[in-house]
Amino acid sequence: MEGQNMQFTGKVVLITGASSGIGAATAKIFATLGANLALTGRNVERLKEVAAECSEKNTPLLLTGELTNEKDTKDILDKTIEHFGKLDVLVNNAGTLETGSIEATNLEQYDRVMNTNVRSIYQLTTLAVPHLIKTKGNVVNVSSVNGIRAFPGVLAYCVSKAAVDQFTRCAALDLAPKQVRVNSVNPGVVITNLHKRGGMNEEQYAAFLKRSQETHALGRPGQPEEIARTIAYLASDNASFITGASVPVDGGRHAMCPR
Repeated sequence: MEGQNMQFTGKVVLITGASSGIGAATAKIFATLGANLALTGRNVERLKEVAAECSEKNTPLLLTGELTNEKDTKDILDKTIEHFGKLDVLVNNAGTLETGSIEATNLEQYDRVMNTNVRSIYQLTTLAVPHLIKTKGNVVNVSSVNGIRAFPGVLAYCVSKAAVDQFTRCAALDLAPKQVRVNSVNPGVVITNLHKRGGMNEEQYAAFLKRSQETHALGRPGQPEEIARTIAYLASDNASFITGASVPVDGGRHAMCPR
């Protein structure tokens, strides 16, 4: 019976940032659970590759667009509803990482990071809400351990993820009377191309992953599938009494206090 609650047959799941990393892994897991997928990303070729790795049964709807562009974001939601007629789960996964301390940042960086990591989620979720109310669906936001704990050298990113966690809690309370749940996952270091895109070269990235063995209690960085499984759980009926939660999936990193 428990297994039944993880089924998404007939349900429509919209995943942003689905062309790589956690988003791609999440798409594959929802596909195995029978979901109808709408996948967004900026790279249409990568989206096609991810779609090809999802189950043959349900062909994902692929939507390209820039989430910091208000029209693109509205089109993504409109086309999903147009195609499937409804929405059951919204996974706000798209995000960006930039390095910069209080001494080495600027307003342009703040705007770039906040627009991608917070403003786009704010807009897409508000557009999705009327549809989620109809299906008593739910939202899963992909935040970070950086939303729970402070880290030096990534100021705008930390601020953006703390905002995502507060957005999660507030939206959860707003929507609870309508039986729409809103939760977030807070990954630690996960092996994706996020950090390289954020400016690390191969050598820096290798050192960063090695250091992750010490900064994570379980002694290693995470895999995208480990985050994806938690996203699927939170979106499923198995998590029917969980809302407003920020769930660390970080090998214990949030609990550590290095000396």
